[in-house]
Amino acid sequence: MSPTRRSRPAGERAMFAYTWLVIAWLVTPILLMIVFGFNDPHGRYNQTWQGFTLKWYAKAFEIGDLTSALVLSLTIAVVSALLSGALGTGIGYALGRYRFRGGDTLNLIMFTTISSPELIMGISLLTLFVTMGVGLGPVTITIAHVMFSISFVATVVRARVVTLDRSIEEAAADLGAGPWTTFWRVTFPIILPAVFSGVLLAFALSIDDFIVTNFTAGTAVTFPLWIWGATRVGLPPQVNVMGTLIFTAGVLIAVVANLRSRSRSRRD
Repeated sequence: MSPTRRSRPAGERAMFAYTWLVIAWLVTPILLMIVFGFNDPHGRYNQTWQGFTLKWYAKAFEIGDLTSALVLSLTIAVVSALLSGALGTGIGYALGRYRFRGGDTLNLIMFTTISSPELIMGISLLTLFVTMGVGLGPVTITIAHVMFSISFVATVVRARVVTLDRSIEEAAADLGAGPWTTFWRVTFPIILPAVFSGVLLAFALSIDDFIVTNFTAGTAVTFPLWIWGATRVGLPPQVNVMGTLIFTAGVLIAVVANLRSRSRSRRD
């Protein structure tokens, strides 16, 4: 008698269906954004499907203000991600490796920053900048983004450092490597995937931030702020095109990083 396929329990099937429903719920808005990047609206509102066209990809950067806003957002996101990556990695490594006075307080501050509403952070930063007489603009936006991104990077790096096998570093020390050499030649390559993940998370948090940016932008206009202002008169299809390009770039980076991680695991 040929073996029959074992049927799944009802609970397992329900969980399987629930998982795919959640995935569909999360993916649907992204798919709609991609689809309406190919829409050919006859008016200013890109809300109903009126025909397929590729012309908006050729005209993606035709609106000067929108392009400038996107460039500003990308610049701030890259700078804040790199700064957050550097500072957050140091904090995460220290919290994961050492026990020191004030460590618990620093942990509390980090998680408070993550859990506090963006409205509170935006108001507090605006008050700080106004009190100090600092002009609002791209610099204050970058400072604000670094402040709320550091905690996310530090949390990701700390989680990796806590699980780090100390015997590898001890073996390097036994072979004559100093603390600095051990960190850069042994420790840092091991925690690099976590650092990279933290930097990507900081970049994603920065490029789509609206609330904190709105409080600290002054006259500067980022991509989210431009979209918010344009909703009153109708979003052009170029917004969907730019959103699709950003999403595609993020997916490609994640896929490449995953493939490299698998390749490294197989070699090890």
